[in-house]
This record gives sequence, structure tokens and C-alpha cells, in this order.
Amino acid sequence: MNLAIDLGNTFAKIGLFEQGKLVESKGSFTYSELIDYVKELKPENIIISTVSYSEEQLSQDFSDTSTKVFFLKNTTLVPITKLYDTPETLGADRIAAAIGARVIFPESNAIIIDLGTCITYDLVDTEDNFHGGIISPGVRMRFTAMNTFTKRLPLLAPEEAPAILGKSTKHAMQSGVMNGITAEINGFIEEYHKLLTKINVILCGGDATFFANRIKYPNFVIPELVLIGLNRILEYNVEQNK
Repeated sequence: MNLAIDLGNTFAKIGLFEQGKLVESKGSFTYSELIDYVKELKPENIIISTVSYSEEQLSQDFSDTSTKVFFLKNTTLVPITKLYDTPETLGADRIAAAIGARVIFPESNAIIIDLGTCITYDLVDTEDNFHGGIISPGVRMRFTAMNTFTKRLPLLAPEEAPAILGKSTKHAMQSGVMNGITAEINGFIEEYHKLLTKINVILCGGDATFFANRIKYPNFVIPELVLIGLNRILEYNVEQNK
């Protein structure tokens, strides 16, 4: 039994895997709840991806368990080739999502669009090459920036389906962010199709469902993509350490 943990500032997302299959996923553990859960569950192996907690602290908190713990770092062995000029700066969630795409669609190239705080657009091919991608501001970051860097624009929350032509300042801002991101997604997918053929479009992240039906390309929404990738990295490292 393997446990994949994506540990953020406030909550942890976890995926429980048996024989490579995801059997349970949860996304609202606090740190203390996570520690208690692991001690009760006693999985055979754990992989943790985090930028919020130190490896030293996590090792100490898991020290009274018999579980073998792996930490995803830029030096961790991964079953993919990083065609990236600065691999030491590559976010763990981006590489895990790319590997998750390879697990789910082993016969297809893939664009992975992670719609979170930032929006990332990454490209991976059938030869297990990670080609890099694009990092763009996310929904709330765009609304916050307009409010922060101007004197009069309000701080807005996203609306579901703003019209293209805003008839007020608020509606114009809504269109700029929400319709702007939709156009951006369509545009980047079109450009990526010039680089590789037969590409699956995969969406994940908190805003994935919102945009899935608004873009013009067929797509797959896979909320557990990062967890699936983390588990594959864990399996790979267990195999290498035998």
C-alpha cells in the first residue's frame, strides 16, 4: 500500500494506492490530521511533495512509524527526461502531473494544464520527455493584480459566464479575466499542436472544471493527476532501491 501526499500551506491532498490503482483520495487534511492518519493507516511507502514543510520536520514527525518515506526533490529519480534548462527550479507538481499524464495516457502526447494559483501549460511526449511549458497568472491572481496596482478597480470574485463585451467596469474586468483565460488556453493549445501531433489535453487544479466546458478543444479533467504521478515516482524509486 502506497500513500502519495501533496502537502500545501494549509491542507494536504492524499491518494491511497494499491497495486498501482488509486483506491482513495482526500483533499482536506490539516497537518496534524495527516500525521494521525498515517500513524493509523501504516502504509508501506509514502511519497511527499511539499514546499511548506522541511524534510527534517517531516522525518521527525513520521519517525515512530515503520513506513518508508520518500521526499520529492529536484534530485529525486523520476521516470521521465526533463528537457528543461533549469531542472533545479522545476516545480514538483509540474513534473508529477506530467508523469501522471504518462500513466493514464501512455500512448499519447499530452498537454497538462494546471489551473491553480498560477496556470501552467506543460508538454510531455510518448517517449517520456518533458518539454517544458508556460507559467501564467491564475484567476484570482489576475483579479488581485488589477485591484492592487490601480487606484480605483475593485477586488472581484470570478463569475461563471461573463459576456465578452462588458457594459460596466466590473463586467469588463470579469470578461478580461475569465474570457481572457479561455482565449489563452485555446491559443496555447493551438500552438502546442504545431509542436506535436495527437495530443490529449488534460486539465487539473482548482479551476479546471470551470474552464473545461469553455475551451474549444476536447479535454479530460483529472483532479488526482498529481497524486497519480507522485505514486508512479514512488513506485519507480522503490524499484530502483531493490
